[in-house]
Amino acid sequence: MKVILFLLRSSWVTVAIAVVAGGLSGAGSALMIAAINATISDPNQATGWLPFVFLGLAVTNLISGSGSQILLARLSQQAVYTMRLQLSYRILACPLRQLETLGANRVLATLTDDIEAIANTVLNIPFMCVNLALVISCLGYLAWLSTGVFLMTLLVMGVAIALIQLLLNRVYALLKLARNQQDQLFQHFRSITDGIKELKLHTNRRAAFIDEDLEMTVATLRDTQFRAESIAAITTNFSSLLFFCILGVLVFGLPRLTPVTTPVLSAYALTLTYLAGPIESLVTVLPTLSRGSVALNKIEELGLSLADQAELSNAVAFAPRRFHQQIELIDVTHTYHTEREGQFTLGPISLSFQPGELIFIVGGNGSGKSTLAKLLAGLYRPESGLVRWDGELLAEGNRDAYRQLFSAVFSDFYLFERLLGLQFENLDERAYQYLQKLQLEHKVQVSEGVLSTLELSQGQRKRLALLTAYLEDRPIYLFDEWASDQDPLFREIFYKQILLELKQRGKTVLVISHDDRYFHLADKLIKLEYGQQVRPEIT
Repeated sequence: MKVILFLLRSSWVTVAIAVVAGGLSGAGSALMIAAINATISDPNQATGWLPFVFLGLAVTNLISGSGSQILLARLSQQAVYTMRLQLSYRILACPLRQLETLGANRVLATLTDDIEAIANTVLNIPFMCVNLALVISCLGYLAWLSTGVFLMTLLVMGVAIALIQLLLNRVYALLKLARNQQDQLFQHFRSITDGIKELKLHTNRRAAFIDEDLEMTVATLRDTQFRAESIAAITTNFSSLLFFCILGVLVFGLPRLTPVTTPVLSAYALTLTYLAGPIESLVTVLPTLSRGSVALNKIEELGLSLADQAELSNAVAFAPRRFHQQIELIDVTHTYHTEREGQFTLGPISLSFQPGELIFIVGGNGSGKSTLAKLLAGLYRPESGLVRWDGELLAEGNRDAYRQLFSAVFSDFYLFERLLGLQFENLDERAYQYLQKLQLEHKVQVSEGVLSTLELSQGQRKRLALLTAYLEDRPIYLFDEWASDQDPLFREIFYKQILLELKQRGKTVLVISHDDRYFHLADKLIKLEYGQQVRPEIT
């Protein structure tokens, strides 16, 4: 199965050693059963060398079985650890537009449910391997006892296993369907968390969401998982019944077809009774393996879609080049699809800006201001046109370094609890100075780079985001409707003090804004209408 192949790819040497150790454990168990059968057939052997052999086999079984499980458990956990990191790296390397197309609900479902399903699956693999080795060894012992009886037993087991496989195929199909339904469920959960205010304010909307979207998806997922678990339960109980069927054939049917000695029947009965537990465990874990295979397929699908568009990492990202001359956009375009308006195209746009300029990007809602900002910051790739940075063409090899020129506070910004990536000795002191400047020193403290709280109003949270931008001290600052959540006093401070101070420090400042009363402060005004650039107005 896919999960087994996943472990083999992680370290086939470790798997091989574990399999050998598991084989020794299984062989030891089979030999212990043989020793018990021999003693039952001839009680005089209980006083000979056989008890010491039995003791040695027990110790060997303990060491090899435990060693096999420990090796596989370590390998399993390392494989899951590697998968979590690799998937996170791929997500971070994926272009922003590709991630937006995939959807946050799909990415979150993979990072949580799918990886958790694989983690639960690999935890069962060590026990499965040891049980499988035990079953194979005991079947070999049964074949040694009597070839004819073994073939009869194998025939009955083959028919039963074929039926079990048919049931498991149905379980796999249902689990795959349920996993696809979970993507939709995660989307509804995001609707609850992100749209809680809108749902609370509109009773009919809330009722329609619950009745038509959430309840239907939850009910469908419930029914699908119930059917899968029901068939899995039937499969497990059928496997338990299998041993009684085999014993019944051996005890009631086989003597009618061919002479069988009592010691052989006794040995078969003891061995099969012992095998009931391991085989039932194997059948029980098969639905878990199926669930893990479904999850691994989902992760591989997402991983491939991320890898197809992966951006090249850049070693100079930690020490970005400076911005000396100008950044130029030459006939740049970007197209995407919206649910309401269909296809939306920004551009072609041509503009340039230099160090120390204050530039306002203005226009109505939906005119493409935020899209232009993401193009400027290197978060979106232009579909046509060129971007030049100090005369150098912007390409995949230097895109990450180019992005390091920007400190940005977007309208949908995210705040981290720690001041990540900022490593200098007086970090707390400098952060406190900026907290005072932003009038947050009484609400937020910084200790060893950790913010004391993020539970603030939206305007205050934006000031904290500005604090991070201040500390980054990049050549270019980008603010997307930053002042929209500020009170009139601090809005005045932002436009007439903060922006002008950044400009005086030689920073290039790009501001997306609707506050036309401050447009006169700009060195350049870039106006957009329905994705098209209106001739810039120089103030």
